[in-house]
Amino acid sequence: MTLTSLADIRQKLSNLPSADMSATDKALARDAVLTKPAGSLGKLEEIAVWAAGWQRRHPPVFNKPQIAVFAGNHGVCAKGVSAFPPEVTVQMVANFEAGGAAINQLANQYGAIFSVTPLDLDTPTKDFTEAPAMDEQEFVSAFNSGWNKVAEEADFLIVGEMGIGNTTVAATICAALLEGGGTEWAGPGTGVSQEGVNHKATVIDEALAKHAAILEDPLQVFQHLGGRELAAMAGAVLAARFKNIPVILDGYVASAAMLPLFLVNNQFLDHCIVGHASAEPGHVKLLNRFGKSPILSLDMRLGEGSGAAVALGIVQSAIATHTGMASFGEAGVSDKD
Repeated sequence: MTLTSLADIRQKLSNLPSADMSATDKALARDAVLTKPAGSLGKLEEIAVWAAGWQRRHPPVFNKPQIAVFAGNHGVCAKGVSAFPPEVTVQMVANFEAGGAAINQLANQYGAIFSVTPLDLDTPTKDFTEAPAMDEQEFVSAFNSGWNKVAEEADFLIVGEMGIGNTTVAATICAALLEGGGTEWAGPGTGVSQEGVNHKATVIDEALAKHAAILEDPLQVFQHLGGRELAAMAGAVLAARFKNIPVILDGYVASAAMLPLFLVNNQFLDHCIVGHASAEPGHVKLLNRFGKSPILSLDMRLGEGSGAAVALGIVQSAIATHTGMASFGEAGVSDKD
């Protein structure tokens, strides 16, 4: 399927599928008779019920998770917002393809479908302090790259990113759409100094002033201030909704990519849980806006989908306990009654 405009994306967001309440009810009923005190598996129980509803099946399955990484380059890097040069994006894509990155090891551990998709790396987005980062067709093309990457056979989806400068992009989207300017949302990213963080905040505020006329429209903000890899991640997560695939979100950049769509329809993230809280300071503030709590908090800030991939082990445990445990009747164990 190919979306052709921002209007197409808005139309999809206005017609989001809901969870299957029959599958949810079956999961709740099974959880109530498993050989354990009620609620004793805590969030594992919640995850299993959530997975059943959004996979639209009971029992839920964990057979083939998918990790889709998208890579993009950013014109705003010309303003010196990153500790690393844009060439690193290309070099890291080669590392992903060779199986040498952290995310490759995590994908292998869980038998995940893995892909990395470079998005016009030789043509960075425009410097958004001077012009829109993308025109509408560039943005929609990147969005489609994500939409069309979601595997039909996947039972969970993680989206990850690689893109030097993209924590500045993420912070700019948050500053544009939520309260606070650059100082509120800029962080160290790949490891810039406090002076570097202050510079990022200044660049963000310049971008907000340049694009003041469109800040009331979340999708136009995404087009003018986003990046190709962020657009692709959003497209993949929206496609997953229509393919009955629940999503485990990664850190700051991946979460910021969801914000414009969430503000168009605040039910957009109902099929998503958050794998981890990033060490990037804006992430927890963003999760609070979403009303979501992370599964893990490990001081990670790598990106690539890595924090969400670590959380796959928790999701796998939730599905295993829900589907594999005996009921009180099957085990011949007396219930509390």
